[in-house]
Amino acid sequence: MTSPMRHLASCRAVLLDMDGTLVDSGAAVEATWRAWARDNDLDPATVLAVCHGPDAATTVRRFLPGIGAAELARHVAAHLERECADIDGVIPAPGAPELVAWLDERRLPWGVVTNAHLRLARARLGAAGIEAPVIVSFDDVERGKPHPDGYLLGVRRLGVEPRRVAGVEDSAPGLEAARAAGTLVVAVGKSQDGDVVCHDLHELRRLLIAAADRLP
Repeated sequence: MTSPMRHLASCRAVLLDMDGTLVDSGAAVEATWRAWARDNDLDPATVLAVCHGPDAATTVRRFLPGIGAAELARHVAAHLERECADIDGVIPAPGAPELVAWLDERRLPWGVVTNAHLRLARARLGAAGIEAPVIVSFDDVERGKPHPDGYLLGVRRLGVEPRRVAGVEDSAPGLEAARAAGTLVVAVGKSQDGDVVCHDLHELRRLLIAAADRLP
């Protein structure tokens, strides 16, 4: 089995998912989807079980498959308003400030790839005190995660080959998207489905430092 440092030795840039990876927004995410479930006479627990990772339209379609495009757009717009208003408790994920500071210090290109709309991404990143140099949002692509479109655009914006970019994710749709784009897949949190598996971003930063120290 290839060691994490061996994988990371070729890393020249990092793309990170936002919710659950770079930003701890779990309480806010669940509060807004719980409210949406109640508004639509749905079981909140069933909605919460699948709402992390997919874009809002995908989740709405899953539970309201019979609605038309106009009604879907109204649901998504109303949900976005609620999400942008509810950023209380949004904080950086463990190790996020230290990781981005190290990336900036090393001048390693990095950015965010998220299924959130740009307005929400800026609100949550701002609430967490994180200023991302590159943000690829759901507004930038035709298809969100699990499709690779966001990561493919992200690597183009960073100007680095996909195989030299670490795609850092915590959810199954995100991990699938990063893998389909050809990036080095880094799983954080509870997922084990990555080329590199880290408990949190503290561990990822330690591995990146160790890999960098081994370079000639």
